[in-house]
Amino acid sequence: MQSIKIEKLEDMNYRSTEAYNTLRTNIQFCGKDIKTICITSCTPNEGKSLVSFRLANSLAESGRKVLFLDADLRKSVLAGRLKIDKGVLGLSQYLSGINTLEEVLYQSNLDNLDIIFAGPTPPNPLDLITKPSFQELICKQREQYDYIIIDTPPLGIVIDSATIAEACDGTILVIQSNSISYKLAQKVLKQLKKGTCHVLGVILNKVGLKQRNYYGKQYNKYYGKYYGT
Repeated sequence: MQSIKIEKLEDMNYRSTEAYNTLRTNIQFCGKDIKTICITSCTPNEGKSLVSFRLANSLAESGRKVLFLDADLRKSVLAGRLKIDKGVLGLSQYLSGINTLEEVLYQSNLDNLDIIFAGPTPPNPLDLITKPSFQELICKQREQYDYIIIDTPPLGIVIDSATIAEACDGTILVIQSNSISYKLAQKVLKQLKKGTCHVLGVILNKVGLKQRNYYGKQYNKYYGKYYGT
C-alpha cells in the first residue's frame, strides 16, 4: 500500500461539526451490517464529494477503520479538493487491469482512513463499474474495513450511482437546500428504489443560517415538549 499526505481540511464551525457527529451516529444506528455506503446527489455542485469525505473522516476519527472510494469516474474533484500535489493512481486503472489494488490503495496521514482515488477519466466509465471486478473489490474490502464510503456521480445526470448502489448496503442522497426541485428529488429516489438498493436517508446540504433557525424552531415546536426545550 502506498501513502498519501492530505492537507488539513478547513475547520468546521460548531453547527457543522455537530451535524457530522449526528450523521455518523445515525449511520452507526443503522446496524453493524451497514458497512458499504454509496453517496450520490441529483445534480453536480451540491457538495456531495466533500460531504462524503467529511463523513468518512468523521467515522475514522471515532476509531473505525474506513476506506474512502472515489467512484466518480466521470468528473472527480477529490484530488483537487484535498490538494494532492502528486499524480495518483486510481480506480479506473485498477478496473482496467493496468494496476493492482496495492498500487491504487493509499494509506492517508489521517488516522484509520485509506483512500482509492478515481484515477484518469476513462472512455467507458459505466462499463468499468459494471465489471465483476468492481463488486469483487467491494466485497473483499468489506472484510477489511468497518466502513466503505463510496462517492459516486450525480444520479440525476448519469446512471452510474444506481449501478454502484446495487453492490452496497445502503445509499445516502445529498440535496442542496433551495436548489433541487421536489420532482427531480423524487425522480432520483425512484431510480434508486428500482433495484435492491436500501436508501438510508437524505442529507440536506448548504443550509443557510436563517434556514437553520427555521428548522430549529420547527424541531422545537414538534419535539420540544418531549425533550424539555
